[in-house]
Amino acid sequence: MEGVVEVGLVTIPAGRVAVTDRVTRTRRPVVVNSYELATLPTTQESYARVTGLWPSVTHGARLPVETVSWWDAVHYCNALSDLAGLTPVYRIGAWDTVARDHAANGFRLPTEAEWEHACRAGTGGPRYGPLDEVAWYRGNSAERPRAVGGKRPNDWGLHDMLGNVWEWCWDTDGGVDHPDYRVLRGGGWCDEHWSCRASVRRRSHPTLRLDDIGFRVARSRPTGDGDAEPPGHVPYASS
Repeated sequence: MEGVVEVGLVTIPAGRVAVTDRVTRTRRPVVVNSYELATLPTTQESYARVTGLWPSVTHGARLPVETVSWWDAVHYCNALSDLAGLTPVYRIGAWDTVARDHAANGFRLPTEAEWEHACRAGTGGPRYGPLDEVAWYRGNSAERPRAVGGKRPNDWGLHDMLGNVWEWCWDTDGGVDHPDYRVLRGGGWCDEHWSCRASVRRRSHPTLRLDDIGFRVARSRPTGDGDAEPPGHVPYASS
């Protein structure tokens, strides 16, 4: 099944990260249990094989799927779980409500803390390598999305965590003005260098679709499986 839809997962070790919100000037420490994360953003080919749709503005099988909303990503996760014979994580109800089944073994979006922890891969700086080596952004993308996996991965084998497309996370923003807004991470192909940093967060309505927004999938691991913090992990990095 994974070969059919191009899902390659790596195990992310447990650890800790501090999620910073520069708008509210808050810093929230989070303990992250071990989980699995796709090494690449979801491609247009994978999205089409699961959903039958090609929503992206710039077409290419190996390009990241873009112009997808948070809701589109949630539905994709459930559909991929069904195809793989796994229990869907999201329970989608009437009036645009969704709940996460923490006991389900299917695919899901990473939480914001999981995303940042995975992006940093044990490093403490704003990026896991020199920007031009690890990310497609305004300075080198020729103002278009690029094929996934073309830049150097971080130390945990994850490509395109910075640049190429912003990635939807599960979390709501938590703000009082827009409590339903969802978080995006990573920066995109049309962003300046300062947006492509591990700590930068963006937020928007879950129905938003833009040509620099995509996602990657995650899966939970059984509780207690690899939950110990790995030796040498950098706690509460925040650049």
